[in-house]
Amino acid sequence: MTIAHDGEEEAAPSSTLPRRQLGRFLREWREANGFTLAAAAKLVDLSQSALQRIEAGQTQKVRKQDVRALCETYGVGSVDTRAAIDLATAARTQGWYHAYGGLYSDAFNMYIGLEAAAYRLITYHEHIPGLLQTADYARSIISAYPGFTSGSDVDRRVEHRMRRQAIVTRKTNPVVLEVLLHESALHRVIGGSRIMAAQLRHIAEVSKRPNISVRIHPYAAGLAWGMPRGSFTILEFDADPGNELAEPPIVYIEGGPTQDVYLEKADDVRLYSELASAIRSAALEDDQTRDLVRRVTKEFEYDQR
Repeated sequence: MTIAHDGEEEAAPSSTLPRRQLGRFLREWREANGFTLAAAAKLVDLSQSALQRIEAGQTQKVRKQDVRALCETYGVGSVDTRAAIDLATAARTQGWYHAYGGLYSDAFNMYIGLEAAAYRLITYHEHIPGLLQTADYARSIISAYPGFTSGSDVDRRVEHRMRRQAIVTRKTNPVVLEVLLHESALHRVIGGSRIMAAQLRHIAEVSKRPNISVRIHPYAAGLAWGMPRGSFTILEFDADPGNELAEPPIVYIEGGPTQDVYLEKADDVRLYSELASAIRSAALEDDQTRDLVRRVTKEFEYDQR
């Protein structure tokens, strides 16, 4: 909390994440239905500039009735309408540090929406990240979680993970992906030697794409900054800093069995950017990484004999 000059308590700054996600969601539905900003605004009794600010995530206090009216206009289902209204509420109350659990339906997932909207992703992992996983590797990881008990549930999640990869493999404006991968990810056996060999061959091949960089942080480099860390992703949203609607970067820290964390505060984003830079400076170059990946691949291939 902060203290206002008149002595009354003033709420801490609200999160931009819910309102950015809400704005993106409403914009995509409007465009999918063929409405112009002016036409949609008129139908729900808003000014065009007001709707534009909502879609850009620049309106902190979005009225629930406006969200409901827009969803009705666009034909949004009841589950996603409720999720959109929840985002409008969250935009008023969250501070700069956020932990989100199961608030969002699969169709309205916070991170997936942010990931798909990003211009560039810089990510550090100690396992192969989802955007580069083969279906078999993904299935081995997903099915190991005790909460996923049915085959259909696992199948659906694997399919969803494979669809996500389109953002880096599409021909038009693919997301720029920089993966800083700890060497342990090459040796941690997921699903067996056959699956690991296929996964590593995939890494070597997909890393040749001009928008994808994979660099190994080797065991020999020790610990960057002298401390262990978990996975994190820095999401950057616009290549043109002069764009008035450009979204500021954020840091996503996957929670695993607990809650995911999103950091928006400029100092926190800068800190993680500097950490990524430290890891990058000690990592193998792209060609060296592919050579190492291919050597480890041969070891897994040999194990299959």
